Amino acid sequence: MPGLSTMQCNMADIHSFESFAAVDGEGIRYAVFFTGCPLRCAYCHNPDTWHRSGNEMTAEEVFNKIRRYKPYFRNGGGVTFSGGEPLLNSDFINEIYPLLQSEGIGYCIDTSGSVELTDSVRHSVDNADMVILDIKFHDAGKYKKYTGGDIEKPLALGRYCTEKGRRLVLRTVIVPGINDTEEDVGEYARYVTENGLKFEKYELLAFHTMGFFKYENLSIENPLVHTPALEAKKLNELQTYLNEILKSQEG
Repeated sequence: MPGLSTMQCNMADIHSFESFAAVDGEGIRYAVFFTGCPLRCAYCHNPDTWHRSGNEMTAEEVFNKIRRYKPYFRNGGGVTFSGGEPLLNSDFINEIYPLLQSEGIGYCIDTSGSVELTDSVRHSVDNADMVILDIKFHDAGKYKKYTGGDIEKPLALGRYCTEKGRRLVLRTVIVPGINDTEEDVGEYARYVTENGLKFEKYELLAFHTMGFFKYENLSIENPLVHTPALEAKKLNELQTYLNEILKSQEG
């Protein structure tokens, strides 16, 4: 294992860890949540990750926490870097990679893609087992309105993953009254296929209200405070519709 003398010793601000995570990639995973995000999504359920927590750790410190769970990383399990926006910490991910590699532990990146495609970001994507990319909107106007970001950045990351043959999974949060119609879902399917993204699957996620208390605790205005959670039945219907469209496009 590389010693401290050979490491860059970048520090990352860590929000939290989650052991035995099962929804952030394949198998049983250990999730590392970084702080910091360039977006301010109206439907964000983790506003507590927007700003630094003061919990700075080195790559070796984080690695030592991860490797305790190595016996559970069966069936493709490993570590997932999430956030916040993990790719703001691409230098840190690149530093921890050889440590993970020394123990045969792979990593997944769960990202909004809201960063510049720098050499450091490319390198962290190149070494990832999988990239989970959040396709927030198919329309630049809505993307800017509801996230404050630039729709071209996640598209560039998706295209890079496609170009390099990285395993890519797409996700979109469905919010009542914003993007919850079959027309919306059809536009998402058109957007990703017309832009040439090659992905293993496209998952729709339900907007929920479980993070509303965080806005209150942080004294942050919640723009969707009166928006209800998406019903499971509606989500299933839209996922089925999306799957049918994608399958027809393959033909």
